[in-house]
Amino acid sequence: MKNKYAKVGIALASLLLISTNFTKAADVPPTYVDLVTVNEGKVASKADIAFNNIYALNDSMFNIYDKSLALYKTHFKERHPLIMALFSGKGGRFILYRPGQAPLEAPSPPQIYRAGKAVGHCAMATYTLLAPYAKNAEADLSWKGDLLAYRTRVQTALDSLNDADISAEDRTLLADTLKQIIAFHDQCLKDNSYTYADIEKFAHSVKPNLAKLIEVCSGAQVGHWWKVMEDWKKLLGADWDHTFALSNSIYVTRQNNILFTILVNFMGKDAMNDRLLLLETTDFTATPDTMMDAFIRIISDRAIGEVFYKNYRLMDFELLGGGARKAIDAEAAKRGRKAIQAPLVPFNSHGWPWKTDPSTGSGPATLDEVH
Repeated sequence: MKNKYAKVGIALASLLLISTNFTKAADVPPTYVDLVTVNEGKVASKADIAFNNIYALNDSMFNIYDKSLALYKTHFKERHPLIMALFSGKGGRFILYRPGQAPLEAPSPPQIYRAGKAVGHCAMATYTLLAPYAKNAEADLSWKGDLLAYRTRVQTALDSLNDADISAEDRTLLADTLKQIIAFHDQCLKDNSYTYADIEKFAHSVKPNLAKLIEVCSGAQVGHWWKVMEDWKKLLGADWDHTFALSNSIYVTRQNNILFTILVNFMGKDAMNDRLLLLETTDFTATPDTMMDAFIRIISDRAIGEVFYKNYRLMDFELLGGGARKAIDAEAAKRGRKAIQAPLVPFNSHGWPWKTDPSTGSGPATLDEVH
């Protein structure tokens, strides 16, 4: 038996030896060489390595920030109520966060808000659909199929109005607007053509109805959220004075931001940029988690400003901005120019976070003035 196992062992060893020798003898394919070869080409200089080691400190800082964010978030939620007012296609989302309780989300505004916006947008969508072909609509009929499909959708909406739970006055306004839109669609389809002047004529004819729709929608939205805020202020009671709030904004909603302005009317101007923040976002709609992370980052950074510079609000501003102002002045002066700079305001400013100086522009400032 021993001889038997010995023979097996010798055979296995021989196979392994052959295999090993074969591997050593074989040429490694060039592509594999490319994959595993390192330190070929230009060698990094000591200066580059030194800078990369320094840059790594910043990368590590962000890792530390991200890890601490969850702790800051927990600490804040344990101590302060927070109202989050977010834009949405339904007229906004208001969410109340209270220490030790599940988030409370308010119902959406009345349905007339969405219905009115949809009909108003329908008129503008008609312009968007037809305008690109207005130069030679008769020759280029690319618009016709899309208009036929959209005309059907508009008719379906009109036919459904009687079943909508809205006031008779609002129903009449919606119906009249949709009929005007359909009439223009039909004229374009009948003529198999249109001009840009035809589109403008349609826009001017429907404009009075659009102004009325704006009043209906804004009235429904503001009235709804005003009542929600009244109820929540009563609900929070003594906690109201240390409640924080925030709203989001994209470029077109910064001026006359509806949700932020409602919050100001309940929290007061002194709360602006302190307990009440307007956060610029890249999308019209933002998730509560994204907004919460951005908000907590701002609040936690304020503690850094207080510790390092004895100013709680300093970290709300770009730290390099002060030095950059001097550098911009210097660069402009070198070229015989006076630099154009934003006005300096205190770090703890409670001013509106958007355009507020009427002397910096000209022309109408409201839709009524446009009319």
